[in-house]
Amino acid sequence: MIRQIMLSVAMLVGIGSATMVQAEEYELLEPGKLQVATEGTYAPFSMRAPDGTLDGLEIRVMSEIAKRLDLEYVPVLIKWDSLLVGLQANQFDVISAAMDITEARQEQVTFADGWLESGGRVVIPLESDIKSAADIKGRTVGALVASNWSKIAEEKGASVKTYKAESDAMQDLVNGNIDAVITDSIAAAYAITDAKMPLKMTDDYVSHVQKGFAFKKGKPKLVAAVNEALAEMIADGTYAELTTELVGFSPAPKDPIKTIE
Repeated sequence: MIRQIMLSVAMLVGIGSATMVQAEEYELLEPGKLQVATEGTYAPFSMRAPDGTLDGLEIRVMSEIAKRLDLEYVPVLIKWDSLLVGLQANQFDVISAAMDITEARQEQVTFADGWLESGGRVVIPLESDIKSAADIKGRTVGALVASNWSKIAEEKGASVKTYKAESDAMQDLVNGNIDAVITDSIAAAYAITDAKMPLKMTDDYVSHVQKGFAFKKGKPKLVAAVNEALAEMIADGTYAELTTELVGFSPAPKDPIKTIE
């Protein structure tokens, strides 16, 4: 009996040591847990599935990363305006809330390598004769009111019809009332896939942006581990399996923005 107790204590000590080493190795706030900030309301990145559970591109990708690091994925729901403040206050380990990698943000946080390519693209009917963004000259193109998409369409010589909601523009396109829509490629891909709209996008982009997972500066081990796990899951096809179901293709960057310490 005494021997069994001693063995149990030894096992507990071993487990405790392993988690402490893991926390030190990955610079985690809590041993064994990867606490991830997300909004939970921004489809298709972070949203609620029909059964009420969290789902979305960033949820799936970051959950898989945590799994590969042998960590528990712990989502922390937080509003966008509080993300950077919460990160600096050590309320979570990483931000995964569809954050664009910009030079200004790189001065505030450390981004892991870009995990998703986005940007503006032209959405058209399946049988459209528009093959690229250059072909929208003289056409009627839908875009969000007061948006950069509207400005881009005008610069390319299109007649712009503005909308308060992208869903209205997409439906107008399906109904044949406009020739194309310019919007974010991921938002468009999700809308087309989710609603099974008879639409597609031209191959070219009118703008580019990459999303990145953001960390508090001074956590090089955690960032390096996430970068390695992300690269592995892209290489072995897991990333494509997780994301294609939601947007119809793999949005992994061909030339990801690399971490700047």
